[in-house]
Formats: sequence, structure tokens, C-alpha cells
Amino acid sequence: MSTERDKNKLSDEPLTPEGMAAGWAAMPDVIDDEGEQEGGTDRLMSQDEIDTMLGFSSGDERDGRNGIQAIVDSGSVAYERLPMLEIIFERLVRLLSTSLRNFFTDNVEVTLESIRSIRFGDYVNSISQPALLSVFKAEEWDNFGLITIESSLIYSVLDAMFGGKRGQPAPRIDGRPFTSIEIRMVRRVIELVLSDAEAAFKPLSPVRFTVDRVESNPRFVSISRPANAAIRVELKFDMEGRGGALHILLPYATIEPIRELLLESFMGEKLGRDPIWENHLATEVWQADVDVTCVLHETQMPLKRVMKLEIGDTLMFDARPDSIVSLRCGDFVVTEGRIGRVDGKIAVQVVNPLRRSKTTLAAFDSLASHLGATT
Repeated sequence: MSTERDKNKLSDEPLTPEGMAAGWAAMPDVIDDEGEQEGGTDRLMSQDEIDTMLGFSSGDERDGRNGIQAIVDSGSVAYERLPMLEIIFERLVRLLSTSLRNFFTDNVEVTLESIRSIRFGDYVNSISQPALLSVFKAEEWDNFGLITIESSLIYSVLDAMFGGKRGQPAPRIDGRPFTSIEIRMVRRVIELVLSDAEAAFKPLSPVRFTVDRVESNPRFVSISRPANAAIRVELKFDMEGRGGALHILLPYATIEPIRELLLESFMGEKLGRDPIWENHLATEVWQADVDVTCVLHETQMPLKRVMKLEIGDTLMFDARPDSIVSLRCGDFVVTEGRIGRVDGKIAVQVVNPLRRSKTTLAAFDSLASHLGATT
């Protein structure tokens, strides 16, 4: 009777981590009818027990996931995917490959290893020392980003700049901080990377990156809260056997001003404007008919006098026959001229050049010059 009661008690318990632990602790004491001991190392777990341990239980989950799945989810960062950001950094890789070859006068291969989301605190804690960390500011976005250069890349850059032999890994010197000369040399590479990053972002959103400071201690680069999400971009540099990794970290708060642009899909090689549609729009606008109004004169008077106007009253304008009149298109003054008569018709002679709007597209100007050349 006690054995059956113990079995029923174990089968009625919910499949929770605590219940499973208590059940497994009590199982060695349960004996079946044939005198063999249940549990132990020969017992196989059921599918429900495996799902509960892994955190994929199909029952009610009032407290969220548990088990191994809860441990995995605690360190992951779920955020929306930004398709345009991948294209921008692929463009950065192409620009850097050319710029670094000219800078080092040597063959430099740059590859994009990964783009992933990570918590800022987890990234700072994972930085291996020694390393150089550069805080840069995005002026138009009014926020900061971070560039991390690993020690292997630092010594490779210094070795290449000071004439080291090719094909040999740069020697690593431990136990001392970086000198001011070494930091200044590496800062030139950082400024080159930021300059190419500006060119990569320019077709989408013009921005200017400026180096704020260069640190060697991760504690002094707190540009965001530890729990905030950020984008980590890993670039790999290879200089004929020498090289290392460079990380660009952009908190999501930094790219928030252009988030809508980064969510757009990308097609074709050219970012931004479509020249075919732009020229078609310019052609249609130039062929559109507009009404031009000739304003002879304007005057102001009190509303009380206007309300007392009657049929037969005369309004006197302080204007002469040779006075300048304005030509308007809606509320916009196009030009000025003098009124006269030609072949029995009233005409206006333009005396001032056209006033063009500052918002006129460059395509309109190019189209106007093209039309002028053809006529």
C-alpha cells in the first residue's frame, strides 16, 4: 500500500525543476513488485521531463521559461533586423580595402566577420587586454560609438608602419602600457576607419564621426547603460600573415535617428536617389502649365474703410505708368517687370532675373541646361 501511495504521489506532482529534483531523490527508495529498484542510472527520462529541464514545457508557463532555455535567453538580445546596415558595412569594407592599401603601401585584406546584437555591459566585460578603445561622436546623431582594436592588430599596424618584415607575425610585448607614439599611430588608423565610415553612411544619411578620446581601460568607455542593446560589427584585417580584429560598437540609441532608413530594403548598387525617375519627374514638372499673375500695385487700408466701400467709390493707387510690377505664381514672386502694350495687347517686359527657389532639385538645373542647349 505504501508503495502504491508513493507512486501516485510522484505521478501527481507537477513537472517543475523542484518537483523533478524531489522525485529523483525519492526514486531510489521505491521498489517495484519484482524486488528491483526503480530509478538509478538505468532509468530513462520521459519526454515531458526532458522538455521541462530544457525549458520547452508545453504546459502553462506563468513564470516564463525555465531550465536551460531561461539561461540562454537571459544573455540574448532580441531586436529588429536592419537590412540596410549590412549593406553599409559591406560598403565600408570595400572602402577600407582601398584606403588601407594606400595608407600602408602594402596589401591589406579586410573582411566582414559578423554583425550581431549584444548588450553593452557584456561586450565591455568580454574585451581582452591589452587593447585600445576609441570613443567617437556622431555629430548629426548627437551620440557616441566605440571602436576596439585588439592587441594583435595594434602590433601588426605598428610593425607595418615602422617597416617590419612581411609574412611574420608582429611581436607582442606584454607587461607595459602603450606609449604615446604608439597611440598616436593607431589613432591615425582609427581616423581613417571613421572617414570611410562617413563615406559609407553618406548616401543614406550624411554624418560626421570625430574621435573623442582613446582609452586602454574598458571602465572609461561607458557610453551606454550596461543593459542597453548595441550592434557589434567585427572586421578582420589581414596584412600578409599579420593582422587582427577591429570591432565597431554602435548602441541602438546612436542609430535611432536613422532607424526608419535602416529598415528599408536595398536593391541595386546605388543607394538613395533613382536618376531615371528623377529625370522623368523633372520633365513633367517643366512641361506643367502654371498661372502667372501680374500685380500692378498693392495698398493697405483700415478694415473700417473697406467695410464702408460703395458702388462708385474710387481707390487711389500711388503708382505711375512706368512703375515696376511683380509677376507671381501663387504666393511666390517669380520676377518683376514693366507693363506696356504690344500689337494692341497688354504685355509685361521682364527687367529682373528669375528668382529660383532654394529647394529646386539639381535635376531641374541639369534639365534646364540640356533644354537650353537643344533649343
